[in-house]
Amino acid sequence: MSSPLLSLPGAVAGSGIDAPVAAHYGSLYGEQKTLEAGDGFVDLSHHDVLRISGPDRLQWLHDLTTQFFLDLPQKTWTEGLILSPQGHVEHAFGGVDDGESFTAATEPGAAAALVEFLDRMRFLSRVEVSEVTDELALAWRPAAGHELVPREKLTAYAEAAGPACGLWAYEALRIARGEPRLGLDTDERTIPNEVGWLGSAVHLDKGCYRGQETVARVHNLGRPPRRLTLLHLDGSENRLPQVGAELLHAEKAVGFVGTSARHHELGPIALALVKRNVPLDVQLSVDGLPAAQEVIVDPEVGLHFRR
Repeated sequence: MSSPLLSLPGAVAGSGIDAPVAAHYGSLYGEQKTLEAGDGFVDLSHHDVLRISGPDRLQWLHDLTTQFFLDLPQKTWTEGLILSPQGHVEHAFGGVDDGESFTAATEPGAAAALVEFLDRMRFLSRVEVSEVTDELALAWRPAAGHELVPREKLTAYAEAAGPACGLWAYEALRIARGEPRLGLDTDERTIPNEVGWLGSAVHLDKGCYRGQETVARVHNLGRPPRRLTLLHLDGSENRLPQVGAELLHAEKAVGFVGTSARHHELGPIALALVKRNVPLDVQLSVDGLPAAQEVIVDPEVGLHFRR
């Protein structure tokens, strides 16, 4: 659903799955600097939201996911993943518990599949799962992080939290930090170790969960198959690569590019998943654009350098 904040002065809608919110409000670089200064907010209300309630919810989430949910502090934003039996990331979410329910945000359009999976896994657990995207909207402020706002109060929230900063500014800073988005910077073969989700969304000292064997083996032995890399793109052409474009070395595909953006200091940048054995000092190319690599996930253990 389109955000009511697209009616704010200067708002220009995004594209693709991010079309329902503003890409910018007239000043891409100025909005980045506003966020870096700790001011403003970003409308992320196009993300899906689901609620998990019931007295068994935290134990149930603890058993199903990569995260440690037992004794979870209330109102603390927590990220988690659901893996396939082979350790590939199938779902990613982040949310907060209020003592009665855990409310989580996912990528746009991702809630239905996640709710369906969770419903199949309830068995005898006292939990209820429902999508509440119509009720709650996701937003982000530098000082507060992610926030879930009643959707009918989104305009009032914007007035109090302003100035409004667009998704392009938010994405540029996210990419520079090396934080991937599921389904855009990852594919169906991605394991958490490749993209720096160990520590932030994966608890390495918890009990068994689906896919744990792969995560533990790669963590203990090192050398994930691929590494998340920040690409510094040639800026002589006024364009960015498409999501999913092949990353080439000497005309051979060595990975793919995910999201990209124009950063006010770094210039054009992108996230890419690159094969582990590709040397760091070679020049790569994507969509005809030369690209240099900056490693942001430790290729041996899968931990994020920038966190």
